[in-house]
Amino acid sequence: MLTPARHLVPAAGLVAHLGHGVQRIATDTAIGRLRALPRSVAELDTGYLSKLTGYRIESVSVLGGDAGTSSRARLALTGHPDDEVPESVFVKMPAATAATRMVGELGRLGHTEVRFYQQLAHGLPGVPRAHGAAFDPLTGRYVLVLEDLSLSPCEFLDTLHPLDKDRAAQTVELLARVHAAFWGRLPARSGTGALGWLYSASGDHTSLMTGGLLKLSTKRLAESTDIPVADGRFIDENYRAAAQLLDRPPHTVMHGDAHPGNLFFRNGEAGLLDWQAVRRGHPGRELAYTLVTSMTTTDRQAAERDLLDVYRAALAAAGGPELDRDELWERYRLGATYAYAAPVITAGLGGMQDEGIAIEGARRGVAALADLETVAILKKLL
Repeated sequence: MLTPARHLVPAAGLVAHLGHGVQRIATDTAIGRLRALPRSVAELDTGYLSKLTGYRIESVSVLGGDAGTSSRARLALTGHPDDEVPESVFVKMPAATAATRMVGELGRLGHTEVRFYQQLAHGLPGVPRAHGAAFDPLTGRYVLVLEDLSLSPCEFLDTLHPLDKDRAAQTVELLARVHAAFWGRLPARSGTGALGWLYSASGDHTSLMTGGLLKLSTKRLAESTDIPVADGRFIDENYRAAAQLLDRPPHTVMHGDAHPGNLFFRNGEAGLLDWQAVRRGHPGRELAYTLVTSMTTTDRQAAERDLLDVYRAALAAAGGPELDRDELWERYRLGATYAYAAPVITAGLGGMQDEGIAIEGARRGVAALADLETVAILKKLL
């Protein structure tokens, strides 16, 4: 039996992408000491930080840190008084272990966030200030020096502290302003022009892995929880086709991972952290993912139509188009596909979030499939 070329091409792209990630990590191991970018937080000395940030930094010390898909740390700084050097900064660098670094390479996380701060972040609302950003394409090393949000009165959230309607409205207004800033600026397809590096979630070769990860995750959740994951079986079996339907144009720039753990509130306004999954896509995907994961199911059901109206008004006010109400509603309902897939995989695989947070996210994602009748729409359109 012949395999259609349209299946072979994405598979070949996935193999090439995996190989590129392995090659970067191997190169870093072999000749990394010869590269200019430091490998770890401990190697961030005053000379390198001064060059990267433009400040005349005279001392640096580590205040604390943790690890995830990246190595993260808070650094205390002192410097020349004329430079207004911040007393502390937040730094992101590649993960310490090769296995976790490979996860970052699969998602292009470090490169994406550096590109975001270098090319897209200027003038956007709700974005932490960057003091410096650098990426080494040969080894995949990167350094991001960001403002330390702990110095200001910020409130950080998670899934177990859901948004009420007012804060959800502030959040969709922020998304609208970000989306409006890039509406009409993207090339017709990825790979061309200055913003050609932005791709849709379904256009990423690694999306070939999502269906398999969903099947594994739903099996685990069915065995260990009472979440009715069987409701999403059609998506598990047809994820790639569903994602491509979800990602039909028009496109703009999206945060890509605007769940409550990446939200903060400062001075009465919403902000977003971790711009490492920036994608191009339709707002319906981002709005569904954010509202489904950030609100209780009952509160979302009661408020989502009103919140989409808030978004439409804010998008138009910020210079974006006036989206049709009914069309946005349907694209939002389709967007629950992603609001189901991402939390279910996170909960099913484990180790990426606190278990209680992950399970609650999966529960909300599965509930949204039912009340938004997302599977029925997919069956009709596919």
